[in-house]
Amino acid sequence: MTAPAEPTEVHRAPYDHSGAGMGLERWTLRAGPVEATVITLGAALHTLTAPDRSGTPAQLLLTSEDVGTLLGPAKHYGVTVGRYANRIADSRITLDGEDHPLLPTGRGVTLHGGPDSFSHRVWDAEEIPGGVRMHLHSPDGDQGFPGALDVWVDFTLTGRDLAISYRAVTSKPTVLNLTNHAYFNLAGEGRGDVLGHLLTVDADAYTPVDERQIPYGPYEPVAGTPFDFTAARPIGEQIHDGHPQLKLSRGYDHNWVLRERPADGPPVRAALLADPGSGRTLEVLTTEPGIQVYTANGFDGAVTGPSGTAYGPYAGVALETQHHPDSPHQPSYPSTELRPGQEFRSTTVLRLGTAG
Repeated sequence: MTAPAEPTEVHRAPYDHSGAGMGLERWTLRAGPVEATVITLGAALHTLTAPDRSGTPAQLLLTSEDVGTLLGPAKHYGVTVGRYANRIADSRITLDGEDHPLLPTGRGVTLHGGPDSFSHRVWDAEEIPGGVRMHLHSPDGDQGFPGALDVWVDFTLTGRDLAISYRAVTSKPTVLNLTNHAYFNLAGEGRGDVLGHLLTVDADAYTPVDERQIPYGPYEPVAGTPFDFTAARPIGEQIHDGHPQLKLSRGYDHNWVLRERPADGPPVRAALLADPGSGRTLEVLTTEPGIQVYTANGFDGAVTGPSGTAYGPYAGVALETQHHPDSPHQPSYPSTELRPGQEFRSTTVLRLGTAG
């Protein structure tokens, strides 16, 4: 008989390490040995603490306490990404025959919603059972996207499951693709790289990309390639093997096409990450059709974490559940359109555990 989950404690406190008077808040969720903190800047999952196989806790996310850093070189760490996670080619979308130019972020694309994206905004917050609800209003034309949009993100902790649930409505036809951009190191923040972490991805195909990180279009099978994580193996096993896609990105920065999951069903496993040294595991379950695996290839030491360690390449891995990149230009991909009268819903669960 399974023991009932310990009740979740929820605490709210000011958070402003910038001295800029931004009125930020930190929300702490605690259930037994697991603790998550969420801050209102970017509706960001800021820290996540869990025990190893011997019961010793460690904080598992790459992070910074400095607000200036969170608005600068760490601007995507742990944040809620929107309006559109990943890339849109040519910084424009067309809806119902009307062209909508988007604000570009460079290289002929709009990345993660534009230069002033959701990760830079201060969200409203309120307590809900077992967690916190964040809310943001994005006005019509924000970063070029049509429609006034209201977005709610719930972070709830139940035992060792941290659920991130998204909801949104719009006043005009628009596109929407939301994700969380946490970087994980299951050995603990600042404790080496993640190349020895074992990764399983429940996907038989991925979306190869051009030099702008834009998918060509058709899915490619992972079988026989370094992108085959259908069985657990180290992230670093083939990361330097010279495959053209890995050379392009200097590692993994690709979207995997998850195996089909029931429409409107509960979250289904997408990936499993395990650290052999500590025994910690992270199971990612989602209702989304894709997951972007990014191994922090471009990290250059510009961010120093609370451990005092400067983050270099492979210091963590992001597992971003999402719709596929550039879906507005790829009719064969699952649609990201959202229309008035519809409600966007998506849920991802981060399930912490231990093995061995």
